Amino acid sequence: MTESVAYGLMSAVAAGVSFGVAALLGKKLIPWLRKLKYGQTIKEIGPAWHASKQGTPTMGGIVFIIGIVGACVIALPVFSALIPSMSGAPRLSTLKRVYIWAGVVMALLYGAIGFLDDYISVVKKRNTGLTPWPKYLLQLGAAAAYLAAVWIGGDRGEGLTLIPFVGEVQLGVWFYIISLVVITGFVNGVNLTDGIDGLCSSVTFFAMVILMLTAGFMQQFDMGIIAAATAGGCVGFLVWNFFPAKVFMGDTGSLFLGGMFCAVAYGIRMPVLIPLVGIIYLAEAGSVIVQRYYYKLTHGKRIFKMSPLHHHFEMCGWSEVKIVSVFSTVTVIGGVIAALAVAAGLR
Repeated sequence: MTESVAYGLMSAVAAGVSFGVAALLGKKLIPWLRKLKYGQTIKEIGPAWHASKQGTPTMGGIVFIIGIVGACVIALPVFSALIPSMSGAPRLSTLKRVYIWAGVVMALLYGAIGFLDDYISVVKKRNTGLTPWPKYLLQLGAAAAYLAAVWIGGDRGEGLTLIPFVGEVQLGVWFYIISLVVITGFVNGVNLTDGIDGLCSSVTFFAMVILMLTAGFMQQFDMGIIAAATAGGCVGFLVWNFFPAKVFMGDTGSLFLGGMFCAVAYGIRMPVLIPLVGIIYLAEAGSVIVQRYYYKLTHGKRIFKMSPLHHHFEMCGWSEVKIVSVFSTVTVIGGVIAALAVAAGLR
């Protein structure tokens, strides 16, 4: 069996397993969360019509976390068994294995931070959850642990990164400094995208499909399988999360997805693709930053009717379904540009 055939097969298996687990667990988890009264508290500063969502179960991201991690644990070893090394040497270098499994662990750490935030918000009835600085320091710690694993696993401070039309670039210690900002920034961007029914799941599905295709083109098959598992989990969750949502993923789910998004992009050694493939995450986070500082500088004026960006379009009269459709389309456009750049630039 060729690598390409095995990759297609195991990507389908990973996506199917994660989809099935997320969809089936949702049927069991939602009534349980309702019974425990783990319902979302809608902030008063949000759009008035979101009040109808009050009490909708949250922390539902647990279902796709189980599905995605389970799919990876099943599919990756099977793929390695299907494609043994011909030379007798290990099929994957130590560093590559670190990128794979440290990436999964980083996503789980972010999911744990999100779970803590949700627990404080929902169970302890403190709507703000974790306060901003402790939350960010925990996120910084998760990113630092991942980057430390990469260093110990074989990078040794070289900071090698692939850039289309340029090739392999050695960033040295700057790779680690920049990565701390990029990882924590985009993880929070994914978190901010989770604001209306089906938005974060849909955008992340398309982002992961693009990364899966890019990984296949670059023959980074193991990372592509992880991307396929994540995409499948997102669709399985959309069964319950698409408008009108029966459950929200909570920070538990959105921070985990942010960690997986960054893990795959770094795992294929092309974090340079993150701003294009994650263009919606960038826009969501950017809208919050711009709004905040513009408000302070102008003493009360606003650029957007409300931030993050999806709320601005809500206030303009767009339906939630329309926002999801447009934002998903923008993700596909940004992702296709990124994929074409890789295809042309690495020939």
